[in-house]
Amino acid sequence: MKSSRRTFLKTLGAAGLFTIIPRHVLGGNGYIPPSDQLTRGIIGTGGIGRSSYHFNSDKTCRLVALCDVDSNHLASAANLAKDRFGETVAQYHDFHDLINDTNVDIVHIATPPHWHGIMAVEAAKAGKDIWCEKPMTRTIGEGQRVVEAVQRYNRIFRLNTWFRFKDTFYGLGTDVQPLKKLVDSGMLGWPLKVTVSGATGFAWKFFWTGRENLVPQNVPAELDYDMWLGPAPYKPYNPHRVHQTFRGYWDYDGGGLADMGQHYLDPIQYLLGKDNDLPIKVEVDAPQQHPDAVGTWRKITYTYDDGCQIVLEGEGYESEGKVPYIEGPNGKVYKGFECTIPDVMNKIAELPDPEPQRTDFLQCVRDRQKFALNEQNGHHSCTIVNMGTTALRLGRSELAFDPKTQTFINDDAANALINQPMRGPWKI
Repeated sequence: MKSSRRTFLKTLGAAGLFTIIPRHVLGGNGYIPPSDQLTRGIIGTGGIGRSSYHFNSDKTCRLVALCDVDSNHLASAANLAKDRFGETVAQYHDFHDLINDTNVDIVHIATPPHWHGIMAVEAAKAGKDIWCEKPMTRTIGEGQRVVEAVQRYNRIFRLNTWFRFKDTFYGLGTDVQPLKKLVDSGMLGWPLKVTVSGATGFAWKFFWTGRENLVPQNVPAELDYDMWLGPAPYKPYNPHRVHQTFRGYWDYDGGGLADMGQHYLDPIQYLLGKDNDLPIKVEVDAPQQHPDAVGTWRKITYTYDDGCQIVLEGEGYESEGKVPYIEGPNGKVYKGFECTIPDVMNKIAELPDPEPQRTDFLQCVRDRQKFALNEQNGHHSCTIVNMGTTALRLGRSELAFDPKTQTFINDDAANALINQPMRGPWKI
């Protein structure tokens, strides 16, 4: 019997024999036989998972399965797949069933973040490649487990934020590449300070906050609330705790900082050349937070051991005068790529382009090559987010961090949030 490419890939992934497969094995010249199409299943169909950007199916990758603990969301998504693509998809209540579906090659995790770590690890163990929404994980420890599992089982992982390789960047009127060339050239000097503010299109979505003293209500018949909570501590149901507003509660996310943070922090890691590095300190200016409901903050500053800084300006914080996006001892860059270095664009044009990035996830799956934003650099930028949420949640004005051990220095309460206990029977 002739094995399909999909079966071949799964056999290799399960055996852990190879990480690269010659292109000719998979079919050259861009031709993909119908039997060798990639397939995808989506876990979480309430918001992002059903958005126009993600909810698609074509000859290169068919949507074949959906999973949700809300039966209304699941039925609506299945009907949408039928109407839009003519696909009759498998429907699952338990994510394990989708992950173990032999017809699924890629598991797309579009759930609240408190599920990301468990699902990504289980998908990797099942020999599936993974497309995960941001933030990558809700805790630093969960991120470590995802990195270990993806690499142990030789899976291809994509984190879904894309500003390090496409789209205009922070209102600067350009993508990240010219900034990367400028930073790499040394013309700005070193160390550098990056300030993400309102002047550069900054919006942390501060309405993604929680409500205190939620009144318990009856769980609607269509929702398996116990399964929705999963590893999170049990708290009585209230509609503001789930679905679109879950971001406002520490048990599931971390407000606008956690949900939007990787969009802003990940490309900074890239342009500073710090994909394999982490800050040594985080400082937070914020009101005291509620133990359950996420609040707002005014300013968060991250400092690296070489003196580079990232400054996030939040609600009510107003810098004095015109704020540069990036600045060094020898120059500054403002919105619109206005730069204090004379003739900077012509100088940049003469510089070599940055190393190309692998930005076609499906091709990475076929070739068994790491995606541009993968489990390793994604974990690092997510760790920066989680450093901030840890300090914010605990009311710390400053936390010292050891990048090598990925632990906080002399703060037991902060370290307790790295590997948080999970409600039984869940574990990672």
